[in-house]
Amino acid sequence: MSGLPDRFRKEWVEKKYIAPGETVLVAVSGGSDSMVLADLFLKSKISFAVAHCNFGLRGQASDLDEQLVRDWCALHAVRFHTILFDTRAKSIEWKKGTQETARELRYQWFEEIRQQHGYAKIVTAHHANDNLETLLINLFRGTGISGLHGIRPVNGRIIRPLLFAGKELIAEYTLTHNIPYRDDASNESDDYLRNAIRHNVIPEVQKLFPGVVGNVAGSIIHFSESELLYNQAIEKERKTLIEQRGRDWYIPVLKLRHRQPLATIVYELLHPFGFSSAQVPDVIALLSAQTGHYILSPSHRIIRNRDFLVITTIPSAAADLILIESVPCTVNAGSYVYKCSIQDKPEVVPAGKDEAWLDMTDIKFPLILRKWRNGDYLYPLGMKMKKKKVSRLLIDEKISLPGKEEIRILECNKKIAWVSGIRIDERFKIKNTTTKVLVVKRELSHVL
Repeated sequence: MSGLPDRFRKEWVEKKYIAPGETVLVAVSGGSDSMVLADLFLKSKISFAVAHCNFGLRGQASDLDEQLVRDWCALHAVRFHTILFDTRAKSIEWKKGTQETARELRYQWFEEIRQQHGYAKIVTAHHANDNLETLLINLFRGTGISGLHGIRPVNGRIIRPLLFAGKELIAEYTLTHNIPYRDDASNESDDYLRNAIRHNVIPEVQKLFPGVVGNVAGSIIHFSESELLYNQAIEKERKTLIEQRGRDWYIPVLKLRHRQPLATIVYELLHPFGFSSAQVPDVIALLSAQTGHYILSPSHRIIRNRDFLVITTIPSAAADLILIESVPCTVNAGSYVYKCSIQDKPEVVPAGKDEAWLDMTDIKFPLILRKWRNGDYLYPLGMKMKKKKVSRLLIDEKISLPGKEEIRILECNKKIAWVSGIRIDERFKIKNTTTKVLVVKRELSHVL
């Protein structure tokens, strides 16, 4: 018999998530994790209601998920809330990926329902394996110490009482108690980063360290406590080093140059402005650069101006850019979606204008996908390193004015690698020595 119910009750009592007499809203997708969570609430006699989101992404399968949760709530006399989203339309409207859009939609709706009906908290079924995946993703992306605390058990109005439980314990409970659930076929695809980590990385780690899920769960607690001390030290540095003047922020170069550990302090100072850990070496290089040199994040520009690094907001006309920190990924820009992946060098390189095949040895992350600007130039493939302005290239290609609005530049280390829909740069072409290729494909958003 599984020990999950006893451990769940102990967790609930020790953490004192809610006051006596309060009711919570439990997010239930129909998958095994959330259905087990609902069953635990039912058997623990904690007052709760259920919220289910139908994202409309899998046709009849999405509707069957909703019906399962609806029937379960009817059987057990649990109050049921549901909503149908047009997730693809919202994804296009918001210019965000499908997964990110779905996440924002569900949490916005959960909070609306919570407020309307007076529920104390929103409860989700995240568990220890989810926490391990999140920690690895954050670690690989380079999010600093703040990424090492994984998923917090309490985050404002959201609580996650199953973080102590591994997937195996939940699966055991599902089988032992005959919990009804439905599998989401998209969870088997490696198209999403989290799935790729779940299917390819963690199983290999578990072969070497069978107790990795529980071990990391314990480490996450220590990371969270260490983060409190870390944040106190960083806040002290922030007060010393960065000063707001009007709408801009100033950092004295000489003072910053002598701080240690420099890379960590630089990251923490600039991360709130959208700069990534991969850009830290470039920022440090600015400390020795001439006036006028700059680095971009999706929302800000940091400029070397005499004795200061000056952080300014990118004007709205120039803010339409997306930072690509790693692949595989899918990003929305204008009427198109851009799909990025790494592949082996093909025998024959496709010649379509809506895809770029670039030598990975020449790629340096992060990449920037942005609108083209006057003054942009490249060395178009096939022109023997002859420089050409993007504006002239668009004229020669007879691109209409509306078409020009949809053109995006793929920028790598301040060099244009690709003018989308037209041509790549000679410096990034596949060579005889190429083994790995960065592939970026452009597709109309409505085909998603």
